[in-house]
Order: sequence, then C-alpha cells, then structure tokens
Amino acid sequence: MSGAAVGLALSVFLACAVEAVEALTIVLAVGTTRSWRSTLAGTALAVLALALTTAILGSRLTSLPIDTLRLVVGGLLLVFGLQWLRKAILRGAGLKAQHDEDEIFREEAAAARAAGARGDEFDVYSFTIAFKGVLLEGLEVVFIALTFGANQNRVGLAAAAAAAAVVVVATIGVVIRAPLAKVPENAMKFSVGVMLTSFGIFWGSEGAGANWPGGDAALVVIIASVLAFSIALVRLFRPTVRGAGMVEA
Repeated sequence: MSGAAVGLALSVFLACAVEAVEALTIVLAVGTTRSWRSTLAGTALAVLALALTTAILGSRLTSLPIDTLRLVVGGLLLVFGLQWLRKAILRGAGLKAQHDEDEIFREEAAAARAAGARGDEFDVYSFTIAFKGVLLEGLEVVFIALTFGANQNRVGLAAAAAAAAVVVVATIGVVIRAPLAKVPENAMKFSVGVMLTSFGIFWGSEGAGANWPGGDAALVVIIASVLAFSIALVRLFRPTVRGAGMVEA
C-alpha cells in the first residue's frame, strides 16, 4: 500500500471516528433518557440514508475527469480542513473552549427530559433527535470518505476506513454505555485538520496543473509544513489568552 493510500485510510478513519464520537453522545443521551427503541430506529434510518447517499454520489464523482475531480476535491478539502484547523488552533491556544462530550451529554439529556412525556409505543422526540444527529454528523463522514476515495479511485478503501471507525466507536459505546469523554477528540481534530488541509493543497494544485517535485512524496513535506505552521500559530496566540475571551464557533 502506497504512502498516499495509508494517509487516505488514516485521515478518513480519524475524521470519521471524531464524527462518530459526537453522534454517539447524542444517541446515548436520548436513548438512556427516553426510549432506546425509538432512538435506535432513528439511528438505523439515518445510517440507511447515508449508505444510499454514498452509493449514489460515489458513482457520480468517479465519473468526473481526473483533473476536474482533483481540483474540486482539493478545494472542498481545503474548505473543510481549514475550518477544522482554525478551531483546533483556537482550542490549542486556549481561545476556544475544549470539546467536552460529558457536558454535551448532560445538555442533550436535560433537553430530552424537558421535552415532555414520551409515547408508550413510539417516542417521536427520541427518533427525531437520533436521526438528525446521526445524519448531520454522518454527512461529513460521507463527504470525507467520498472525496478521499474518489480522488485516488479507492472508494472501497475509504469506505472501509470509515466503517471501521464507526464500528470501533459504536462497540466501545455499547460496552461502556457512556460518552467517550476520554478520547483525545481535540487532538484528533487537530490531526484531521492538518491532513485535510494538506491533501487539499496537494490535490487542488495537481488539478490546477501543477506538478509536485517527487510526486506523492511531496505530500509528506506538505503535511509537515502545515503541522509546523499550525503549532507555531498555537504558540503565537497563546500569550494573548489572558487578555482575550473565548471566541464563538
């Protein structure tokens, strides 16, 4: 397996694991507070919708000319990667609150308890919240898996990495029945932001007609450069924390 393929699988796995942890928190909150049957029904329907979306979009993406595909995918990955990286840098510098799954679980559970009486046979609230939470988090998983996979004609590898991440997170969640608060989610988001941004630069430039010295080996240099620059920004912004408040979003 080439270095690009390893980077693809690792990036997709980490990104999908992060999204799966966030979806798991929502499912656990409404499931334990209201109705597991309705919650699991909503989750199952969302997973089915995501699978259909992957199947439909996957074939359409792979039919695009390779240069067009790389240009589009590179641009989209840059948009998502820089968004993830911006938040990770702000969290690392202390300018944005760390992502806390325990706190999110408490907020979701409180909202579920305040939603009123649940139905005897079917709880609409549990179904709706689980469906919406899994679908929204899952759409980002689908996007990442498809863009990475289609660009290297390895949709199967990307889908396998995404599925593995979801299975691992879901299995741990079933075993401990609690939010995965001890998972280094913020560090994972930082890593994913670096990877998405680096692949976006690499593929976007190739799609625009550039030729990287060393071919795929240049990706290692790009990743190292983006990582070093991001760490430098964290250190640059950190001394200003005392005089600044937390930023939103």
